[in-house]
Amino acid sequence: MKIQTSLNVGLSSKSILIVAILSLAGFQAANAQAAADRSGKEVVETVCGSCHVTGQDGAPKITDRAEWAKRASKGLDKVTENAIVGLRKMPAHGGQGSLTDLEMSRAVAYMVSGGVAADPNKAYSSPKQYSGEKLVKERCVTCHASGKDGAPKIGVMSDWTPRLQSGVEALVTSSIRGHKSMPARAGMANLSDADMRAAVTYMLVQQKLVQP
Repeated sequence: MKIQTSLNVGLSSKSILIVAILSLAGFQAANAQAAADRSGKEVVETVCGSCHVTGQDGAPKITDRAEWAKRASKGLDKVTENAIVGLRKMPAHGGQGSLTDLEMSRAVAYMVSGGVAADPNKAYSSPKQYSGEKLVKERCVTCHASGKDGAPKIGVMSDWTPRLQSGVEALVTSSIRGHKSMPARAGMANLSDADMRAAVTYMLVQQKLVQP
């Protein structure tokens, strides 16, 4: 996020604070995600196994090392991207939008290795498919323009201030996992963590305390 480079010199102390929070979000992300994300084994047993144990709809079986080797030869980033956005009969995020991209990466690592690989601490892939502005204007405004079901309104800082107390990354995590009446990933399981982070960042910039 290159927010600081375009700011004017005369920003208020509140503006500087928000900029600092936004700038630090990337550094906080890895630690916050690592504490919350499930292991590859857990994800496979509770989600992916419903198709990959039996080979339903052509899914490679967990025990079929040759099939996984063919897929892995294209790069674990590509295999993970397909798992995140969906491919043919495989639903995006395994049909569970609340799974993070790191959890999907861990599931891929588990299945490709036959359960012997260590869980990665960083997502293999988190494809950026939308700009924050495009995603907000095409999807998020459905609730955030009017404050539907208690959603914080875009441009109304008093709605966002209480939610910022836990940090920007907490807001991003809520948008990914879902919170109260807000569905995981705005109800679009094919959105990546990077897409959701871009949307949250865009809405925060609209509070008029910082300039884009």
